[in-house]
Amino acid sequence: MEHTARHLIYARFLVQFLYNIGLVPNKEMIDTRVSHGMVLGSNNEKMSKYKGNVINPDDIVNEFGADTLRVYEMFMGDYQQDAPWSTDSLKGFKIFIDKVIILKDKVVDSEEYTKSLESIQHKTIKKVQEDLKNMGYNTAVSALMILTNSYDDAESITKADYKLLLTLLNPMAPHITEELNEQLGYSPICEGTWPVYDESKTIETEKEIGVQVNGKLRATIKVSIDEDEESLKEKALAEQNVKNFTDGHEIVKVIAIKGKIVNIVVK
Repeated sequence: MEHTARHLIYARFLVQFLYNIGLVPNKEMIDTRVSHGMVLGSNNEKMSKYKGNVINPDDIVNEFGADTLRVYEMFMGDYQQDAPWSTDSLKGFKIFIDKVIILKDKVVDSEEYTKSLESIQHKTIKKVQEDLKNMGYNTAVSALMILTNSYDDAESITKADYKLLLTLLNPMAPHITEELNEQLGYSPICEGTWPVYDESKTIETEKEIGVQVNGKLRATIKVSIDEDEESLKEKALAEQNVKNFTDGHEIVKVIAIKGKIVNIVVK
């Protein structure tokens, strides 16, 4: 940002000159300028040798790997804002990269996507695609971490599932994703195409809502977003922990608010 007023104006002057003599097609060399923030020292001050808060990226790459550094830098915050360095946070992304690697042990030989992961996969494709276009790198990484955790919770994942994760993570962590992709027997990710999401599969069809007994939360139930009130009441009253607080009591009323909450009043 601090260079915009000086260095960029020289470049714009040169492009204007080249335009005037017919060597380039546009007066301006860029349509949009985005100034990235600075990586500050851990003390929130600008890095300088004088202050002794400089982080040598070569040291970080040697200890944690280039992909860990890349992903951490993408996650640090808004691309246009300054952000303080944190080695402890960096270590968390080494764990994330390691988790992606370990997931390979859960891969089964199938080119079909796992049905139960279909929704989160399409949501992640959409989210990462939009965030990369808008330089929302931190939220793109966050979405990939959520997808990775979903894979980790699954009993197994297919080759198709794993390749999708590697492809989406590739812009941020190209080295390890290409290596893992090669181990699966696929051609390089960088020579392939970006996955396409199905909009209809990014829409939530289920959600968890709370069940209260006399105003206190006693359970949560998973329901369809368009489930009717009678069905909500039946599910709520069937919950064991709800029964613990309703058995032996008179149920005065059951109020079900579609897609939000079920409130049971007893005396």
